[in-house]
Amino acid sequence: MQAGKTTIAIIGGTGALGAGLARHLARAGHAIVIGSRSAEKADAAARALAVSGGTVKPRGAGNADAAKAAEIVFVTVPWANHAAILDEIAPHVAGKLVVDTTVPLVPPRVARVQMPPEGSAALTAQKRLGTGVRVVSAFHNVAAHKLQKDEAIDCDVLIFGDDPKDREAVLELAKAAGLRGIHAGPLANSVAGEALTSVLIGINRTYKVDGAGIRITAIATT
Repeated sequence: MQAGKTTIAIIGGTGALGAGLARHLARAGHAIVIGSRSAEKADAAARALAVSGGTVKPRGAGNADAAKAAEIVFVTVPWANHAAILDEIAPHVAGKLVVDTTVPLVPPRVARVQMPPEGSAALTAQKRLGTGVRVVSAFHNVAAHKLQKDEAIDCDVLIFGDDPKDREAVLELAKAAGLRGIHAGPLANSVAGEALTSVLIGINRTYKVDGAGIRITAIATT
């Protein structure tokens, strides 16, 4: 692995968002472990990743083994599977940074904001994983299919977390994935980013656009 690079588990890495993030982060030189309920499916997804020469080859594993092997763990799973996946990886993420991308979409009305009793998926994750885990919430508003392409993505990433240093670490990962990260305050604020996803789904339908995103104005590009 390149100096200064990190081992990152992408739990749910066989899905569109997880695979897209894995692809970009692997190209940036990070060691990627794709996590799935099926280790065989995870292996296939890891082999399918196109990575430039000189980087660490991604590998697949079951969710628990992927979380155990990584320094940073991304959770990129549907809301319906969120609780079960968190319980599966919980014994292996103590003291680690967990980046939760989950949005509480409840079919069939996914264009309607529907928050859980805890207030947001991120707060649900923090409660379920416990205070020993550093949860940061991000990547809610990026169209997953756009991460499959080698094109500029016109979308900022709102990053929520209680520790500014943890937010900064995820901001750097967003940058490595070709996106601009924005510090958006404590984890409690994640409700705004998660809710905005349903709003964007409605905008996509109304205006017949392919993956509307957000852009924060008045901040110089870095």
